[in-house]
Amino acid sequence: MYIADFHIHSKYSRATSKDMEPGALAAWAKLKGIGLMGTGDFTHPEWFAALKAVLREVDYGVYRYNDVDFILTTEVSNIYFKAGKVRKVHAMIFAPGFDVAREIGKALAEYGNLSSDGRPILKMGCDALVKTVRSIASDAFVVPGHIWTPHFSLFGANSGFDAIEECFEEETPHIYALETGLSSDPPMNWRWSKLDRFTLVSNSDAHSPAKIGREANVFSERIRYKDLIDILKTKDKKRFLYTIEFFPEEGKYHWDGHRACSARLSPSEAMKINNRCPRCGKAVTIGVLHRVESLADRPEGSGPVAGPSFRHVVPLMELIGEALGVSPDSVSVEREYMQIVKNCQNEFRVLLELDDKELRDACGPKIARAVMKSRSGDVEIMPGYDGEYGTVRVLKQDEGVTEKQLKFF
Repeated sequence: MYIADFHIHSKYSRATSKDMEPGALAAWAKLKGIGLMGTGDFTHPEWFAALKAVLREVDYGVYRYNDVDFILTTEVSNIYFKAGKVRKVHAMIFAPGFDVAREIGKALAEYGNLSSDGRPILKMGCDALVKTVRSIASDAFVVPGHIWTPHFSLFGANSGFDAIEECFEEETPHIYALETGLSSDPPMNWRWSKLDRFTLVSNSDAHSPAKIGREANVFSERIRYKDLIDILKTKDKKRFLYTIEFFPEEGKYHWDGHRACSARLSPSEAMKINNRCPRCGKAVTIGVLHRVESLADRPEGSGPVAGPSFRHVVPLMELIGEALGVSPDSVSVEREYMQIVKNCQNEFRVLLELDDKELRDACGPKIARAVMKSRSGDVEIMPGYDGEYGTVRVLKQDEGVTEKQLKFF
């Protein structure tokens, strides 16, 4: 099993931990059980130099640092005017090497200040982005990022499109994959037949080292750069086994709502009141589930569509925090996490592989129970909305489920 997380950010991106640098990324990748990392932010000059100083090529397009493989990736924010509307779309770029990445940076520098942010704002259309990247290297490619989030995505309610062809035009055939984002999962995407041809990928979009791998991609064995392209083009489920997914309700844009008023609404509730906040009357932020339902041509529960499968997980630190009755960010959780990972090799082995007895021996009965319940989907979730993450509860179901919680069995 070879786990990859292609979408992260460096310390040069806004609202990102100063610890997002090569040493910490490699160390946390080992703790998580990740074999392949995207570098993120290769368009930023200082991050590009830092990467070039430590990464050594071990295969075409694949580099290594401290026994962790890396592929050169970046995310850009395309903000431009099209069809009477301001569009804001995030996209990942994959490059097969430093020379190609440097040339991509030179070309994109004409459209924005690459030094200002690891995820630069570019005043160019998404079709032009793909054309530019492909003109530099035929095996460099673009993957639309977190395609449903409201504010900055391909299908986002606030500034996105209703069809991929509207966004990428004649470059659409060169889009092979779509990133689902934290607030959606494959079954939600299977509801829209126009997405059937695309391979669905999941990544963490991490802004701090501990968050890498919260969503990821699981391959049967180590892959090379050109293997990745072939897998994405063919949806090869023998090599690409499944994606690791948040329960999408935990994502911070799953439901509709207005965070300033603590108004959390299901799509049906929002539609009944004309998508206005029930407390102040302002427009609510239309969430991912609402947007999916507005474009879907299949009922809920449709699928699966041919291609890789998926598995929902709750990050181990969240499970430990609930078992201990403290915040997942607390020192006691980190201490317990490090001990468990030491006993079990890595986090994904705990979340995905160990049986109940092995978990009890390594983690104790309460954490073991939390892991097993999360695997089976036996969880309660207060859905996220308008930038507020959802809340997952695994061990406290006897307290009942409130009106706005969801239960999975």
